[in-house]
Amino acid sequence: MQKDSFRKFKKLLNNSQTIAIVTHYSPDGDAIGSSLALYLFLLKLGKKVHVIVPNDYPEFLHWMPGHQKVLNFQDNEAKAAKILLSAELIFTLDFNSYKRLEKLGTIIEKTEAKKILIDHHQQPDQFADLYFHDVAACSTCELIFDFIVGLGEKKLIDKKIAACIYTGIMTDTGSFRYPSVSSRTHLIISELMKTGIVPSDIHGAVYDNYSIDRLKLLGFALNEKLNLVEGLPVAYFSLNEKELARFNYQKGDIEGLVNYPFSVKGIKVCALFNETEDYVKISFRSKGTIDMNQFARNHFNGGGHINAAGGRSDENLAATEKKFRELVKTLF
Repeated sequence: MQKDSFRKFKKLLNNSQTIAIVTHYSPDGDAIGSSLALYLFLLKLGKKVHVIVPNDYPEFLHWMPGHQKVLNFQDNEAKAAKILLSAELIFTLDFNSYKRLEKLGTIIEKTEAKKILIDHHQQPDQFADLYFHDVAACSTCELIFDFIVGLGEKKLIDKKIAACIYTGIMTDTGSFRYPSVSSRTHLIISELMKTGIVPSDIHGAVYDNYSIDRLKLLGFALNEKLNLVEGLPVAYFSLNEKELARFNYQKGDIEGLVNYPFSVKGIKVCALFNETEDYVKISFRSKGTIDMNQFARNHFNGGGHINAAGGRSDENLAATEKKFRELVKTLF
């Protein structure tokens, strides 16, 4: 845990009028939820605020309050760079290294703006001026709630901000089933519900809003692409570009797929390999004390949490699978 004092946060906020918020490449529910919640909060403080994402995010998050104001760096590089270079303060949310931003990271490194990191991933790089970091938090959205409350501004959390925070907590905890969920997580949810949000509506907006192609892709993956590592409690999916294209793949269509093998008795490690045009994207999951963060850092240019991490491989899909099958033995 690395948390600076709220006195320092307040001073920096009071001295900053133009603020940018950035989150990681391929943003998920926690990344977008935390970014939009903070965005809406800072607007209430009278700040000039911009949210910038490195690339697009799934359509099932487009309903969220403030979504229309998000700037996609991939489509608006010049505009995003101008905003960042003129910002007095930049919030970096839900990532621990500029590497998670791809090309956007090189621009932020050049800025003179002060930086505040709010994140819950392991081993953050030391690039920020102030830190609100806690690996015990279930999500960055949980930390956004704590950040607002710590500033003494809980009264500003309205229904829109609460919906964003709830979405991030819900998605990053697998609908509240991961070990990261604590009694305090549920107390925060209770506070959010006092604003009038309806959890079932938010769950439906995120999880009951997929295309028929996405459902068919899930069936194909479960039926034909689930692999077991002989002699080990390990299962993984491997999907190539052609297979994804067959089901008209859209960003977010395989989100959550990596967790399905846990429903098989005895499975302790899961992985998902999906081929992109430039590299193989990897997701890792585990149960108990099996450290996928360090595994991803050591072998697959990644990192994250002990039980949930990501990485990438510049080798082809077959070579990446082979490498994983050999290295995963070291976890047991």
